[in-house]
Formats: sequence, C-alpha cells, structure tokens
Amino acid sequence: MTASRRGRALRAAVISAALFGLAACAPAGSPAPSASAGLPAGVTVELQQLRSDVAARQAQVVVTNDTDEELVVGDVAIDDPRFDGAIARVAARDSTIAPGRSVGIRVQLPPVACDDIPEAVTATVDLTYTLGDSGGEASVPIDDPLDFVAPLHERECRVVLLSAAADVAFTAFEPSPAGEPAVLELTVTPTGAGGAGIRSIQTTNLLTFAAPAGDTADAHAIDVELEPGATEPVVLPLPLVPLRCDPHAVQEDKRGTIFDLQVEIDGEPGEIELAASEDMRGEILTWVANWCGFGS
Repeated sequence: MTASRRGRALRAAVISAALFGLAACAPAGSPAPSASAGLPAGVTVELQQLRSDVAARQAQVVVTNDTDEELVVGDVAIDDPRFDGAIARVAARDSTIAPGRSVGIRVQLPPVACDDIPEAVTATVDLTYTLGDSGGEASVPIDDPLDFVAPLHERECRVVLLSAAADVAFTAFEPSPAGEPAVLELTVTPTGAGGAGIRSIQTTNLLTFAAPAGDTADAHAIDVELEPGATEPVVLPLPLVPLRCDPHAVQEDKRGTIFDLQVEIDGEPGEIELAASEDMRGEILTWVANWCGFGS
C-alpha cells in the first residue's frame, strides 16, 4: 500500500470514527443511527460544480429527497483517489431538505493527487442523516454527471508538472484610461529543470488582448521556452482590454479573470488555468467598469 493510499485509509477511519462518536453522543429522543449502509429509497446524491464554485475550488453535493418525509443531512465527506484528502463540507451544519426538494451542500476540493491513480475511479460519499423517525450513516458511490472532476484533475496535475519547470503567476496589474489597453503582468520564473514551454494565453468571457500581428482572435502568443539551466525570470506585459462592456457582465462575473494557458510539457501539448488573485480580480473589475463608463 502506498503512503498516499495509507493516508486516505487513515482519513476514512478518522471520519468513520467521528461519525460514530457523534451518533453515540446523540441526545435522548433523537433517532437511533443505523449501521453504515446505502441511502433510503427515494434519496439520491450527485456531485456538481457550478460556475460560482470554480474560483474557490468548491463543488456541491446535491441531495434530492423524493420521499414523503423531511430529510436532515449532517456530516458529508467524499473519498476520491484523485484528491489528496477528503472532500468535506465547507460549513459544519445540518441541511434540511423538504419532501420533493433538492439542496446543494457546498464542499471544498483539496489539492489533487497525481500519483498511483487507478484507471477506474469510484468516488464514495459518507454522510449522516435523519429521515422522519429513522437515522443513520450512509456510504454510497457518488456520480459526477457534468464530468467536471476528470478535466479538473488533468489540468491541475499538468500544473504540478509545469511547476517542476517554472513558477507562473500574474504579478501586477496597471489600469488604463478608456480606449487604451491596461497591462497585466505575467511572470514566468524557471527552475532550471527545462522540458516545458508556454505557448499562448486565451481570452476570457470578460477580457481580451489588444492584438498585435500574429495573434488569433481568442489567444495572445507568448512562446516562452523553459530551457535546462535557465533561472532568470521572464516578465511579460500583456495588453488587456475589455471583451464586453455590459454592466451585468462585471456584476455577475464568475470566471472573467481566470485565463487558460496553452503549455507544452515534455513534448505534450495541454492546457492549464491561471487565475488572478482576489485583490487583483477586484482591481481588474473596477478598471473594466471605469473603462466602459459605468463605474462609480
């Protein structure tokens, strides 16, 4: 058994023990927990990630109650070998789900695990619940109907590989007057290992680039080669302009400052996501509003 597998087994044991402890300390008159088993008939679960969850690396366990009784869900944790740790609910609380309703329970995604991943992956959710006068702990497989986990795992493991060759980050933002491009600073700091390159950065649903010759409509060329032995930082000033100027695009923004970078690692092309920090995101959105003429 690998160290990562032993760690997951230990975490699962800790979660199971914690759930048992909570059940043992239940106040008199509360439903007696049953042994760990499947969900009651009419109760289903699935894992989803909405656009509003992406920036915080969160998701939602959507629990549907198609029974005639009120359902209360307590602890929630998902074991998935593609993550280094349990996917656990963000807030320690109970969620009450009326008959015929669904509730999304927000969970935090831990860092990805990139070694010793089996070809066939099964994610399992453990949760505690009460349904009417009965209660228990369920452990069942959980589906990912929107198929967001596999692409996220692939992208983030590619980031891990790229980090061996370079650190890549947005390091500064300089706003501009309306009609002129702002400057978004991208800094690539090689480690000296080599074996990778950064080819281009794509526009987002909110931002694009003042295109010089050679750029396409949706990508800005970078072409930084990370050679063995190179350690000097490369600072790239990216000429940024708004892609759209409708106010609700800024007010409802979820992914406008998350950029896709086309990279190549050991000869294999791929894509990673690179997000501006929360502070820089606020600066960029304020600049877009002012640039477009609807800022305060």
